[in-house]
Amino acid sequence: MTATDFYAGQPYNKDAWGHKAYDEYKEMFFFTGMLGEGENAIIEHITELSKNNKGEAGAWLKLICDVHGGGVVGDNTMEGRERELEASWLRCNFDQIRNAMITKGRKAEQKSVIDTRKQFRKKMARWLAEVYEDQAVLTASGISYAFNTDGSARVTPAGQDNWTDLDYAADVSAPTTNRHVRWSSASSSLVAGDTTAVIAGDTATYGIIPELEALAKTRRITPIRIGGNEHYVWLIHTNTMARLWRDSDFRSIVVNAGSRGNENPIFKGAFTTMNGLIIKPYNRTFNTLGAASGSKWGAASTINGSRSLLLGAQALGMVDLGAMNWEEDTKDYGSRWGLSVDKMGGFIKAKFKDSFTGTVEDFSTIAVDHAL
Repeated sequence: MTATDFYAGQPYNKDAWGHKAYDEYKEMFFFTGMLGEGENAIIEHITELSKNNKGEAGAWLKLICDVHGGGVVGDNTMEGRERELEASWLRCNFDQIRNAMITKGRKAEQKSVIDTRKQFRKKMARWLAEVYEDQAVLTASGISYAFNTDGSARVTPAGQDNWTDLDYAADVSAPTTNRHVRWSSASSSLVAGDTTAVIAGDTATYGIIPELEALAKTRRITPIRIGGNEHYVWLIHTNTMARLWRDSDFRSIVVNAGSRGNENPIFKGAFTTMNGLIIKPYNRTFNTLGAASGSKWGAASTINGSRSLLLGAQALGMVDLGAMNWEEDTKDYGSRWGLSVDKMGGFIKAKFKDSFTGTVEDFSTIAVDHAL
């Protein structure tokens, strides 16, 4: 028997609306241009479950370690002296996050000139983008999901769940020893990270850039390669960018920098230095502007600061399983209808054993603390 299904052809078919909402989310999501697969992406985009070398299924971030030193000299025998590539695997936890709304009733809908379904789609796309932007920054910065990116305590809306209940929230970890530094104005150099040691004068100047580039290379942070050139991304707060613009050396170096290579989305809204450091100002970069006095940085916890992030290849892993799911429901004998969206995803900061130091370190992220 053939059944008539007019709903399948309607423009608000749930699959079509779900994909449209997901497309709008990707357009809004700040980090979309940094997503990719393999060793040349800042954020490893994990879009399906797979198995590791032990056959264990899950969402996995893998790193194939480089080969250092050695080699066979001259005509010496090679056979039997081959080396092996080592793979490191990191399980990425993920969870479902959901949101929904319901209308007041048929009469209110009839009187309204607002397309509720369309507005909900746009608002939910923006909501998901903001959720994942905050979580990406907090994960990379090593700051608990109990906080906002401005340092204030996160307030969960009534009837909603805490982000700290997400399965991957417990994976957030503080920067490791060799990946955490502080800009010191006294020595004009990067020193060991310590938020209690930040003073008001430790604001960013041009001098931080060559120091940071040198640090990334000496600590062997893997760069991303664009057009045959090596780059790192330095994510900074918009107030930090304002500070840098006041520095004549910085203005000069940006004016004289090479081509940005606008064909790559990473360069959108960024500034590139002559040595290939891509500077991306971003208002959600972690800071203490929203924290109460006594909960900020410095010896007396009264100094406003920011944790900028130098990011190389595979700095983060993002689990992104499928498009945004869209569901519709009716209540009260069809008088009220509701819409809900849900998404499976999660974040993890890549941590692997450093082949040079022999210690487990944040693989490709350096946290840089400084005053605002």
